[in-house]
Amino acid sequence: MEMNRIKAFAADESGAITVDWVVLTAALVGLALAAFTVVADGLGSLTDEIALDVADNPVGPPFGPLAAATPTP
Repeated sequence: MEMNRIKAFAADESGAITVDWVVLTAALVGLALAAFTVVADGLGSLTDEIALDVADNPVGPPFGPLAAATPTP
């Protein structure tokens, strides 16, 4: 009787899909981290360039309801 229960337990594969999903999820997380590290340096320099461009080109007159009533010189 006990040997049949052990054989049934060993043959049961109901938890095997969980292991597959864990491996697939870990692979996706690893790929996302790898992609982020490749892109991070480029994004950092791009944001620096944008910040310098915005600092060098200030916005003109204020926007809003008063901006339409105020003529620009």
